[in-house]
Amino acid sequence: MIYIVEDDAEVREMETYALKSGSFDVMAFECGKVMDEQVKVKVPDLFILDIMLPGEDGLSILKRLRGQENTKNIPVIMLTAKGTELDKVKGLDLGADDYIAKPFGILELISRVRAVLRRSGRGSSESTESLSLALGGVILDDQRRSVTVDGVAVELTFKEYELLKLLMSRPGTVFSRQQILEKIWGVDFDMDTRTVDMHVKTLRQKLGAHGSIVQTVRNVGYKAL
Repeated sequence: MIYIVEDDAEVREMETYALKSGSFDVMAFECGKVMDEQVKVKVPDLFILDIMLPGEDGLSILKRLRGQENTKNIPVIMLTAKGTELDKVKGLDLGADDYIAKPFGILELISRVRAVLRRSGRGSSESTESLSLALGGVILDDQRRSVTVDGVAVELTFKEYELLKLLMSRPGTVFSRQQILEKIWGVDFDMDTRTVDMHVKTLRQKLGAHGSIVQTVRNVGYKAL
């Protein structure tokens, strides 16, 4: 997973499209404050920060990330319209792993991202070796393949676990019933979409008071929030 902080909506959309076309999972934010809330849910494999941001700029965000235990070792790429040597030195001195001056090409961005992930030992934004997701009082530990609710272990079936993992890995993202069937049961699996509703129902029951983190989006599907 890659987190982008970019205040320009058009540039943010271009960067997101470019990385998704390179098979990366991406979440983009207009400011560091919004990103911070998502970091509490899931720490990404890479941050991409624009330097010129309103309010807290990219260098300040970088400095803060390097001072936090859960993000201090996560690679960071800095983006800026400025191409001076001084800007580059400041970013690298604060712990940035790479620096790309705007404008840049899509292929260059993808290449630089892959290189930084490779150097960091992550290799892919989809690494799940130590994936841990938290939402409300629900914690999913993919390394142990366990789920706890308020510290109490909950036994889920294979499909229930994969369903919860899918939703928690992309909080706020709405998945249609058909998308869930394709991702959890397989692309060629021929089944009534009501199967998804049945699994959501039992999953909510097992999550107890926190079952509400799985929300229904009327006439569409489900999301975790």
